[in-house]
Amino acid sequence: MAQTIFQVDSFTNQPFAGNPAGVCILPEPADETWMQHVAREMNLSETAFLQQRSDGDGYDLRWFTPAAEVDLCGHATLASAHILWETGQLQDDQEARFHTRSGLLTASKKREWIEMDFPSKPEQSATAPRDLQKALGVRMIYTGRNQFDYLVEVASEEIVRAMQPDITLLKTLPVRGVMVTSRADSPDYDFVSRFFAPAVGVNEDPVTGSAHCCLGPYWSKKNAGQTEFRAFQASARGGIVRVKVAGERVILGGQAVTVLHGKLL
Repeated sequence: MAQTIFQVDSFTNQPFAGNPAGVCILPEPADETWMQHVAREMNLSETAFLQQRSDGDGYDLRWFTPAAEVDLCGHATLASAHILWETGQLQDDQEARFHTRSGLLTASKKREWIEMDFPSKPEQSATAPRDLQKALGVRMIYTGRNQFDYLVEVASEEIVRAMQPDITLLKTLPVRGVMVTSRADSPDYDFVSRFFAPAVGVNEDPVTGSAHCCLGPYWSKKNAGQTEFRAFQASARGGIVRVKVAGERVILGGQAVTVLHGKLL
C-alpha cells in the first residue's frame, strides 16, 4: 500500500520559506531502517513519522534527519500538528499530543498560529572546543553548552548573518550542533540566530525549534528575566519563532504552510 507523505514549510506563513519538514502518518509501526531511508530520500533537515496510539492518547512521534534519528525537533513537530489539523484528524479546538524521546509534547491551534509546549534546555557556560572558533570564523563573546548543542553569542546581528563557517571542521566536533546568536538590530525582533548541525547531516538548519528551547532561557537570563521574545533565524530561507519561557517549559509559536502532498510507492 502506498504511504502518504506531506512536505510542510514551518515557522513561516509563506511557501518556500521557513524550514521544510516531511510528515508521514503511519497506519502501523514502521521499520526503523525504512524510516531512515525515507528521511534520506526526502533530504530535508527532518522527516517526522507519527502513529496514533492504541490507548487514544495522541500519537507516537519520531524524527529523522537524512543521517540519524534525533531526540527533539521543533519544526517537524509543528509540521506534524499542522497536518493533523489541516487533514481533519484533529479539530481546531483539540490539542495535539505527541509521545517522543523527549517526553510528552503538546501543541494547540491559536487561529493562524500554533503553540508548542516543549521542555526547557538551558545551557551552562562551557570551555569552547579547540576548533570551534576556527570553524565558525567569528569572535565569540560567550560559549555555553546544553545536552544537545553549543551556544555561541557574538557581538552583532551583522556577524550572525555574514558568517560562513567551515562545515567540514564543524562536523568533527562531538556535539549535535552549534547555535550562534546575538541581539537583534531590528526593533521587530529581540534576538537572531543561525544553527549548524553537520554531524547529523544538516549543514545549516533553516529554522530550529529545539534550539529556541535553549535560546529562550539564555536571553531571559541576559534580559533581566524577560520571558517573551520574538526571534528570527537568519538563514537563507529565514523564519520567525515566538518564544515564551515558562519555568521548566518553553512555549514555541509558529505558522506553517503545506507545499507538497504525495505518495511513497
